[in-house]
Amino acid sequence: MTPAGNPAEGEATVGETTDTRRPRAGYPGLGRVLVVIPTYDEADNVAPIVARVRRAAPAVEILVADDNSPDGTGAVADALAAADPHVHVLHREGKQGLGAAYLAGFAWARERGFDAVVEMDADGSHAPEELPTLLAAARDADVVIGSRWTSGARVVNWPLRRLLLSRCGNLYARLALGMPVSDATGGYRVYRLSALDEIDLGSVCSQGYSFQVELSRLAHRAGARIVEVPITFAERERGSSKMSPQIVAEALWRITAWGVQDRRLAVRRGLHGTPTGQVRWP
Repeated sequence: MTPAGNPAEGEATVGETTDTRRPRAGYPGLGRVLVVIPTYDEADNVAPIVARVRRAAPAVEILVADDNSPDGTGAVADALAAADPHVHVLHREGKQGLGAAYLAGFAWARERGFDAVVEMDADGSHAPEELPTLLAAARDADVVIGSRWTSGARVVNWPLRRLLLSRCGNLYARLALGMPVSDATGGYRVYRLSALDEIDLGSVCSQGYSFQVELSRLAHRAGARIVEVPITFAERERGSSKMSPQIVAEALWRITAWGVQDRRLAVRRGLHGTPTGQVRWP
């Protein structure tokens, strides 16, 4: 809520707890942590995923960012928030994309004094039981990526075409953008708010899975300390995937455009002595 007591634009007005109920202790070594869970038609998944997060990391808080789901996901989230001061709901006007939901969640966290935010899917593919491992790594990093493609990681129940698409897409992103990141499209992440403050989030233009690549690129260019930890990624058991050919096409052309832009910048400024946060090509 705003100081005057009126809801700010885009702010949750239903299911949001008041300041007197909101926990303040924070997560050891990190401060206050907010897990942002975007939802659209996830009525069957939102309660189980919230319960698993609460068991795995009781000190964190949760924000369900719902895009006015037709299946009543928002109402389910409201009931969870009414029963638990660690759970909050951000009701958004309609389906605006994954990137917009996370940006709204980041802004919500910043306005309320959180120190770190977590990105997590609602469908259970990001295991909340692995959240403490990501948070532990964040004590010595600015960005932590739960990686599907680093040593020790596992991917469960994915068809071969999805495995090849993700593997090849991440290899292309790594080569095109010169980032030392194995899973640039991975969506299980921890960001320190101080690291996000160094990124021009207003310039972010992606909506689908390229949103994760874009934030990886911007964080790398800003000099953020990025670490990857292996996770077990499992295909959703309920509901339908939001992946589509349009999302894949957006990621492909945006990565290509960013790669061309970065190479032109590197050529213009020379291959040696580039300042921190700019691209250096081998």
